[in-house]
Amino acid sequence: MNRRLRGIGRLSISALALAGCAENQPAPIVDWSAPSTTPAPAPMASVAAAGTYRVMRGDTLYAIAFKHGLDYRDLAAWNGIAAPYTIFAGQELRLSAAAHALPPSTPAVASAVVPPAALPEPAPGAAVTVGIAEHPAAAPAASAFEDVPAQLPPVAEAAKPAEPIPVVAPAAAPAAPPQPTVAEAPPPRPVVEPPAPKPVPPPPKPGNIPELSSGGVTWRWPSEGKVIAAYVSGEPTRQGIDIGGKAGDAVRAAADGEVVYSGNGLIGYGELIIVKHNANFLSAYGHNRSRLVKEGEKVKAGQAIAEMGASASSRDELHFEIRKNGKPVNPLEYLPAR
Repeated sequence: MNRRLRGIGRLSISALALAGCAENQPAPIVDWSAPSTTPAPAPMASVAAAGTYRVMRGDTLYAIAFKHGLDYRDLAAWNGIAAPYTIFAGQELRLSAAAHALPPSTPAVASAVVPPAALPEPAPGAAVTVGIAEHPAAAPAASAFEDVPAQLPPVAEAAKPAEPIPVVAPAAAPAAPPQPTVAEAPPPRPVVEPPAPKPVPPPPKPGNIPELSSGGVTWRWPSEGKVIAAYVSGEPTRQGIDIGGKAGDAVRAAADGEVVYSGNGLIGYGELIIVKHNANFLSAYGHNRSRLVKEGEKVKAGQAIAEMGASASSRDELHFEIRKNGKPVNPLEYLPAR
């Protein structure tokens, strides 16, 4: 019996201990506050805003202007970039002129109307003078005008006409004695020489390259192949001409100039070279297999600057463009006939 009581007591003590542990556990925390209405910060844009361009590694100012159909001088002026037009990767360039803010309009000024000061009422029987300064010399006495008759200034006598001055004619000069006439000899007849024969230009030598001067640039063909695609104004994919050939054919500079771009960063042109000829004209050579010149090099007309290929094209060809003040023009209007 004692053992049974001892077991029941032990069970009771264990139950009480477990109940005490359960009571000491922390209660769950429930947040009844209102949810936050502050939106999460938006991620920073990784692309340039509309109307701008973010410079990428390998870009040049000339290539960016060429890509967007702009004059490189305008692009530099809009962004405050001076020659030699150095730009940096990540730099954001404006692609149009900044809009000038209109001057603020002048606010209308309300005119204040000031009422006249109230005049004090005159005393009964007093004379009132309005608009006349109170000064002794300002208003003469009325008797002065009544007693003195008006006097008019004397009329000046008409001026008498001046007497005519007699004109004395000068004495006639004595006539010169007649001079004896001398018969003049007839002028000598001019000697007419026969016209010199016009020089005959020498016949063209075999192998001469035809050239044409236009726009201050002497142009020549950049490749010997035939034109397989013509220029179409306003067509984005036909801004120049395509000249056929085979891989490895020489691509030559169409005129003297400086290489301002040599790379493959312009989509659709493949391995591309851009040459600046003067302040107004650029020429571009695309789809090359390899480029033989670097940016900053001076080139001469006819110098091999690339090898023909099919980069960004379905066939071996040279895509040739001429840009005038940033705008594409028909190359056939500048290249010599052949």
